[in-house]
Amino acid sequence: MNDILIDLPADKRARLIAALEHGQLNLTSGEVELRAALGRLDNAAALAVALHELHDLGMSARAAAAALRAIERVTARQHKPDLVLSGLQVPGIYARDTNIVYNELLGNAERSVWLSSFVYYDGPNIFATLAQRMEQQPQLNVTLLLNIQRRWGDTTASDALVRAFAVDFWRKAWPGTRRPRVYYDPRSLSLDANERAVLHAKAVVVDDERLFITSANLTAAAGERNIEIGVLLRDRSMALSVVAYFKRLIDEGYLHVLPE
Repeated sequence: MNDILIDLPADKRARLIAALEHGQLNLTSGEVELRAALGRLDNAAALAVALHELHDLGMSARAAAAALRAIERVTARQHKPDLVLSGLQVPGIYARDTNIVYNELLGNAERSVWLSSFVYYDGPNIFATLAQRMEQQPQLNVTLLLNIQRRWGDTTASDALVRAFAVDFWRKAWPGTRRPRVYYDPRSLSLDANERAVLHAKAVVVDDERLFITSANLTAAAGERNIEIGVLLRDRSMALSVVAYFKRLIDEGYLHVLPE
């Protein structure tokens, strides 16, 4: 079976099945008929070709609908990743919104959250959903991995930069009464530019089951205006691998805890 029939978005495939079953479409329908029945289609020509191929094999419209229903049942059992985007919306691209994904993940966490970001702005708003969830779920364990920046030319002692970051974070950025564990990479503060490295990962792991990897930092611009791209996976094995990686970095002393 042509891949385009397998890769159709679920809503388009459901409409196609219904149209084939009820005689609105047949396997020789053209682009115009397909668009009339299914709505906007960027790949209508390719879909028409795929249906014609089934017709040439001697398949009826009802048989094609039955085959598509079988595909639907199989795909429903698979946890496909969701494409997640910020910024400009492009017609025909099916994706979820970055802000919505962040808020859904953090607002529904039950047991654990691992959240890594290179930068954050407007902490009280950015962390509001997570802080509120921590109040609602006393058993929820939250770990943040954040970068502490040394500005170019700044020769302030590393300990002083860490203390200043900690004071600012706890007093101004974190809005909750319960506090998460916060870690940073001390290499970001090295005075030697050749040794300096940053904690640049942007990822969320919730309850060891859901993993969101994105280019978006924890900022309003990244969630609303910037062109950002990411994937949301419901894959326990992958989620646990990321958690194990973070834990190993902490256990082996590569990441340091932020003082309170």
